[in-house]
Amino acid sequence: MDTKFIKSALEKKKSQKADQHIPAIAGTIFGIMLVIAVLGAVFGSGRYSDVVLGTWVLGWTLIGTYILFALKVASQWEKAVVLRLGKFHGLKGPGAFCIIPIIDTTPTWIDHRVMVTPFAAQKTLTKDTVPVDVDAVLFWVVWDAEKAALEVKNYEAAVDWAAQTALRDIIGRMMLADILVGRSSLDKELQQVIDERTTPWGVTVQSVEIRDIVIPQELEDAMSRQAQAERERQARVILGESEKQIAESFAEASKAYLDNPTALHLRAMNMLFEGLKEKGAMVIVPSSAVDTMNLGGLSGMISLAQNNAPKENK
Repeated sequence: MDTKFIKSALEKKKSQKADQHIPAIAGTIFGIMLVIAVLGAVFGSGRYSDVVLGTWVLGWTLIGTYILFALKVASQWEKAVVLRLGKFHGLKGPGAFCIIPIIDTTPTWIDHRVMVTPFAAQKTLTKDTVPVDVDAVLFWVVWDAEKAALEVKNYEAAVDWAAQTALRDIIGRMMLADILVGRSSLDKELQQVIDERTTPWGVTVQSVEIRDIVIPQELEDAMSRQAQAERERQARVILGESEKQIAESFAEASKAYLDNPTALHLRAMNMLFEGLKEKGAMVIVPSSAVDTMNLGGLSGMISLAQNNAPKENK
């Protein structure tokens, strides 16, 4: 994974949390308080002393300032960690809540939605010393906001790095063939390892999905040739088995013809007829075979061929 991408994502997350420290409703109330203070000073000018008017303006300004920094709003999926004088005080939210300015702080806002983190292991050696690039996606959720805020400095970055190191460690203990054919087992093992590392931080891993496994092009070509050779070997084995079955069938047929010369004679005549009826076909039969089939010698065979030829021309 690109380090610059991680840093930019974390900075963006921090800026979003900083914006939540002063919600829009608190700013609106603060503005209303200032308007009340100014209008009171304007309409009270000449009627009241400067001390009274100053107290009026100062009082409304202080109330507005207090509300501005005391009122917080957490979204439905968020929890705010409240520290009082540096010690953990409690979790607030979702919804509106108040803190004591200066004394209380909300340094961390925890998102309880399911988070999606892509991570990768680039140029990692397998057990059989093959460099591979593996891309994966991690689905995780914070189940304990207190642990996520207090046990680890940046739980999002920690989960990301824990996933990457776990992926590299598992790849280093597996053979390439096991990685390629056993993605489901790799997903489960990754989920278990990462979950064990993140549980003390209040984070649980729901699932891990392997997106892509990239191997060197030379090795990919070699594996393709190996698969092609294996398929050719299987084709030859199947062909040999077929030839064996055909030979066994002929052997069984020969036993039937052995004690039945008439059946053998009819089969021979049928074979000769099938060969002669093909258009433009020429069959050369030894004279001994012709005598065996009682076709009346070679002249009878030629006559049969001539009688068959006109039918084909028609």
